[in-house]
Amino acid sequence: MATKKLLLTLVLLLTSQMCFAVNIQELNIDFFGRFNDEYLNCYIQEALNNNHDLKKAQHVVEQYRQQTKYSLGKELPSFSVSANYLGIKVPELDNFQLKDNAFILPFMASYEADFLLKNRDKTRSVKKSYEAAQFNEKAVYITLLTDVATVYTNILQYDDLIEKQLTVLRNQEEILNRSNKKFERGVINSTELNNSKKNVETAKSTLEKFQKERELLMMQLAVLTGNSSSNISDMKVGDLDNFEYSGKIPDEISSDVIFSRPDVKMAEANLEKAKIDVRVAKKEFFPRFNIVGVWAFNTIAPGSFFSWESSLAAILAGATQDIFKGGMKIANLKIYKAKYEELFEDYNQTNLEAVKEVNTALCIIKHDRNVEDNTKSELDFEAANFSNAQKKINQGVISAPEFLLEENKYINSQTNYAQAKTQRIVNYFTLYKAVGGQL
Repeated sequence: MATKKLLLTLVLLLTSQMCFAVNIQELNIDFFGRFNDEYLNCYIQEALNNNHDLKKAQHVVEQYRQQTKYSLGKELPSFSVSANYLGIKVPELDNFQLKDNAFILPFMASYEADFLLKNRDKTRSVKKSYEAAQFNEKAVYITLLTDVATVYTNILQYDDLIEKQLTVLRNQEEILNRSNKKFERGVINSTELNNSKKNVETAKSTLEKFQKERELLMMQLAVLTGNSSSNISDMKVGDLDNFEYSGKIPDEISSDVIFSRPDVKMAEANLEKAKIDVRVAKKEFFPRFNIVGVWAFNTIAPGSFFSWESSLAAILAGATQDIFKGGMKIANLKIYKAKYEELFEDYNQTNLEAVKEVNTALCIIKHDRNVEDNTKSELDFEAANFSNAQKKINQGVISAPEFLLEENKYINSQTNYAQAKTQRIVNYFTLYKAVGGQL
């Protein structure tokens, strides 16, 4: 039973070593599920499974993981064996006979005694690079999810804008049709007719712009989710009216959350690596302590092949010190010190940028909420005006063109509100990225 448990533990350890992707739970995928949109959830999952930038980041992490193993291997003793054929001619001496054809099998072991822990520090330095790569991978994940959600929300916005713009275009075409009849009867002049024609062309241009932006966004979403941009006709999306965040956005963010961002942690890991590199550069001034052992079996001497009489054994231990390389080592130390100072400033700047981005996102959300509320009030006023226009058209107080113009004003207010709502929701995704997914 104990053996089975040991084997199971080893299997789990090996499996965990093979998995080099970030922990999905740390990405707070549930945040995107609070918008109650099944298509968004599907695109998020597709991006996690298929995006090539993610896979590239994973392979970068794997490279650093293997470099850590490689560096650790250099700390351990090396042991080698080689098979050699030897053909020699030796002088003939009394009572001293050697064969002129021989086979030699030397076993060699070497080890650099790490009394100063220089090699250990080199491995620690590589481990810090591995940690930095892991934090960078997490940042790539968070950026990707933010981009997918932002692009998807903008697609919903343009779907809504296109639908409304089609109504505006139909209204302008109806107004132009009536203007043509009025012009034929001499009721209006050519200037008023030309204005009606111009309004139709403006409405068409606006519709084309909306359709172009939507198509570009669909192609971008396809690439983000690892699909071909030629298949955008098969991609489905939800509805902006039903797209809303069901959670609560905080008014302030803890500093612990800010300084746990992947970019901050990556800058911290790089700084710690630079500090270790400076320590290694200082230890390069001291001698290296090497131990070398050789045990060779041969057929050149009397005795059986693996006997003590036919073997040669030696051990060498000593210290090695470079000569005339002091200037190089001093320059090397100064290089790493300058690199440390550079990364120290980068770390401080990254912290400042992190605080700024979070505060900026909170500030934008606050003001864009107010903008959305004001736009909603404007929409309510236009809705009341449009309701009055419907009553007037039914009573015959206003003409059909005047009613259509009132409807276009109402649609324009709906468009403004859709854009304000979209901007607010996109700001939520910006905040999600600014806090490193901890929202």
